[in-house]
Amino acid sequence: MGLYVKEFGNRNSPIMIFLHGGGVSGWMWDKQVDFFKDKYYVLIPDLPSHGKSGGEEFLSINKAAKDIIGIIQERRNGQEITMIGFSLGAQIALEILSMKEEMIDRAIIVSGLVIPMNYFKSIINPITRVMMPLTKNKSFAKLQAKVLYVREEYFDLYFSDTKQMSVDALIKILEENMSYQLSDQFVHSHAKILVLVGDKEKTMMKKSAIFITKSNNNCRGYILPKVGHGVSLASPDLFNKIVEAWINDKELPMEMKSIE
Repeated sequence: MGLYVKEFGNRNSPIMIFLHGGGVSGWMWDKQVDFFKDKYYVLIPDLPSHGKSGGEEFLSINKAAKDIIGIIQERRNGQEITMIGFSLGAQIALEILSMKEEMIDRAIIVSGLVIPMNYFKSIINPITRVMMPLTKNKSFAKLQAKVLYVREEYFDLYFSDTKQMSVDALIKILEENMSYQLSDQFVHSHAKILVLVGDKEKTMMKKSAIFITKSNNNCRGYILPKVGHGVSLASPDLFNKIVEAWINDKELPMEMKSIE
């Protein structure tokens, strides 16, 4: 059947494809769709085991990357392509950049973990099975939504995604997320790559941003002030300005701290 994809804008315009994080779905990019759809052909896939692609089993980050490559190849007609990925979507984007070094023109990698957390991987299964019932509790879900900057207008969509996901799917996604390593082929990507991380994110996430930035000469990395995991939801206007500036080779907002 394949992944569910929402499409906006003129099919002949430059392509923008947005890859969402784990546990949510394409709705997390609504503010970006509104901002970019008049000038770009915007593609919003739901990743395997998420949203309207819930019937497609999440097997691995590599397999999800191949699925996204197929979506791009089916729709591309010579246009430039900008790819934006957040969290799990960022890892999939990094895999695509490593697999297809000339396919993507510009990429924005937001909060992509590339330093394996093997200790946590070993305890994911039992902890997730214990915690899963809590995630389907509305009060607990509201606390989680607040941490992830999910606004009230999107809570019902977030909660629906949370309730839909099976414990086995979540375990597989978390195991892949926690064990992901940047491919040795990433160095060969020709894309112009922007790497972003929030200054309130965990140390491992900041170390990952530094590692990614230093792994390809086409990367520029920045730390975003006063934000944790989820800048596009926390500050959609700022995020849109950053994306627009990166696509058009303009100066980025001054408040960001460069990763040297």
